Amino acid sequence: MPQTAEAILKKLENNEYAPVYFLFGSESYYIDLITEYINKNALTESEKGFNQMILYGRDITIPDLLSQARRFPMMSERQVVIVREAQEIRDWNKPEGENQMNAYITNPLPSTILVIAYKNKSPDKRKTLFKNFEKYAVTVESNKLYDNQLPEWVDNYVVEMGHSIDLKAAYLLVENIGNDLVRLSNEINKILINYKEKVEINPGIVQKYVGISKDYNSFELQRAIGVRDVVKSNRIVNYFSSNSKNNPVIPTIALLFGFFSKLLIIHSTSDRNPRNLSAITGVNSYFIREYIHATQNFTLPKVIENIHYIREADLRSKGVGVIHVHEGEILKELVYKLLH
Repeated sequence: MPQTAEAILKKLENNEYAPVYFLFGSESYYIDLITEYINKNALTESEKGFNQMILYGRDITIPDLLSQARRFPMMSERQVVIVREAQEIRDWNKPEGENQMNAYITNPLPSTILVIAYKNKSPDKRKTLFKNFEKYAVTVESNKLYDNQLPEWVDNYVVEMGHSIDLKAAYLLVENIGNDLVRLSNEINKILINYKEKVEINPGIVQKYVGISKDYNSFELQRAIGVRDVVKSNRIVNYFSSNSKNNPVIPTIALLFGFFSKLLIIHSTSDRNPRNLSAITGVNSYFIREYIHATQNFTLPKVIENIHYIREADLRSKGVGVIHVHEGEILKELVYKLLH
């Protein structure tokens, strides 16, 4: 069975290396994290010259990969072979290539650490090759986190770095950057490099170092719509329209769809316990009361109507059935319909 990235990293930190690692999935963050740890730490600098090889899938075949994996180390106890973008290996899914790969992973060279980074897609789990990776190798499946998992991930990341972040700042980062963990970690690092002492990241700090406005962002637009604040909603939409490059419409539409979809769930249940509603909707308990309050401002028929408007706007933003329309105009019209 695939193991968690955290468990693998802990073993690596204890100098426990396996002969074969198969890292796959749609989220590159943990694939890169494990790969780079092995790249930097499995060998000393003096050993790397003769015993570390980095290959790229588009440039090799399975026989090329295995010829490197079967080499014996020179003046070292082990060698490292890293295959980046392994999903691009030409004969990966061909019978001959699969048979050769199967033969190696069922009997790998103990002195080789082979790392196969298979990114942005999932291998065919029905095949013998994948089953052998599960049985004989260390496998890690790294997939995108759900939106409701991201604030907690941000909080944990910041804590691991020796700092803290308040929940509104975490949501501000998540709502504006999305579920790309590489970008999220980079932006957090960009903030923390400015502080030698322990700091609690707040929305003002995010605004200062990441360039996200704490007043004009998708999260604040959602909150303004939730309380039916027409003036503030229009102010934010006008700002987005004049800064469309930094505020693309599609992510904003997706955020609003998620918001009204959660309101629909709340309307559809008789349970009004905030803790239970938080679990049902996936909304952090800190913010669930805002959603409950929003259901008082938007009746069930209006929520259903708004979801229809959002779907229409989504199609228009992708050029379906319309001549070119400026993104800002699509969002302005949508917000007007949502509020009235």
